[in-house]
Amino acid sequence: MKSEQTKITGWLVLALVLLGGVICPMAQTVAPLSPIGMALIPQGIYTPPFRKVSATNQIPVEEFYLDICPVTNEGFLEFVRANPKWRRSQVNHAAADELYLKQWSGDLQFDEKIKNAPVTFVSYYAAKAYAQWRNKRLPTVAEWEYVGAASPTRADGKNDAAFQKQILAWYSSPSPDTLPNVGSNRANIFGVQDLHGLVWEWTGDFYTALGMAEAVCGGGAKDAKDRGDYPAFMRFGFRSSLQMDYTVHNLGFRCAKNLSKVAN
Repeated sequence: MKSEQTKITGWLVLALVLLGGVICPMAQTVAPLSPIGMALIPQGIYTPPFRKVSATNQIPVEEFYLDICPVTNEGFLEFVRANPKWRRSQVNHAAADELYLKQWSGDLQFDEKIKNAPVTFVSYYAAKAYAQWRNKRLPTVAEWEYVGAASPTRADGKNDAAFQKQILAWYSSPSPDTLPNVGSNRANIFGVQDLHGLVWEWTGDFYTALGMAEAVCGGGAKDAKDRGDYPAFMRFGFRSSLQMDYTVHNLGFRCAKNLSKVAN
């Protein structure tokens, strides 16, 4: 009888994994069943590159879910079909600039070859509205940076020279006219793909980077915790240049969700 129970338990674990359950890399037991297409991110600590961000310079990151890949054009098409006010011809120009969904050929049309590529030319307002429609939210800067710091083999990827070199190589290369499909890059240790090497991404509180950038430009660079973490500085610099209605050819997004909101 005991062996039969063991077999049943084993099959249940396998089913959880196949249906979207994620084994938390820092846990000893099977993690809760994740929403489809999302990874369970364990709690941890995010340390910003600027010493003056807070008194302790450490921001706790609670356990949460994060989309494994960025939102695609196909996924965003579902959103604009269901929400006509976010179609290209109908969007409020206070919510998105004139380049909104520029790569699409019409309100509900785009070239088949970009169907599975990340959606870009979307504003912060549009990304936020999409996330809410999916019963999700945009990740915070702390959450994004915490997950983005992980390499395929370790959570502290900023100490992985090869990983950092790969990120810098992408940052220094122009984006192609047609972006690759999502899932093009190897997953990090948390099971999340394409945080680097595909597109920049909106965060829910990207605007907090402006104050940090001003502090650095105003002579606060001496307070930087790690002056060698160039990718982090580049991301903060990029975020500080954005406004909520901006749309950019290589700026997309992905969604996050709290553990208390597990329904798809």
